[in-house]
Amino acid sequence: MVKVTAGSSWRRQAFRLLGEVVRFMAVGGLATAVSFVGFNALAHGLLFGAAPLRSYPIAAYVLANVVAGIVAYVGMRLWAFREREASDQTTGVVRFFVLGALTMAIPVVCLWISRYVLGLSNPVADNLSANVIGLGISTVTRFWVFRRFVFDQPVAREPWGPVA
Repeated sequence: MVKVTAGSSWRRQAFRLLGEVVRFMAVGGLATAVSFVGFNALAHGLLFGAAPLRSYPIAAYVLANVVAGIVAYVGMRLWAFREREASDQTTGVVRFFVLGALTMAIPVVCLWISRYVLGLSNPVADNLSANVIGLGISTVTRFWVFRRFVFDQPVAREPWGPVA
């Protein structure tokens, strides 16, 4: 028999949270790769030579992140937050994309400052401002926002063992 104590309950919650963070980061890593490749292909011609949105880096960033957002939603819904549910499925999807768009403002503002305030337009500056600084700040924000406002209902699970 396993006796569940306050300490083991706390540890179990900590491990669940850690699992959510690791899965969130893995899904986010995949979505970031989609965003990174898409943005650099559209704005700088990565892989294709031609950069169809060279003069529109903000539009390129937003478009690449819309595709990455779809990848992120599927991964988070099915895997990262698998132990949590949205209180209402339709509202959860809408919240995910609205809140994701709002938090995407962080790297967009960083890219805008780099491009139009500092006058930097090379691939390194674009990626450092949007995909390192901006994305780093927005990742922490997104984890909290998605966990708090989208996947806000923990799924009831059976305890790990009988309670004495």
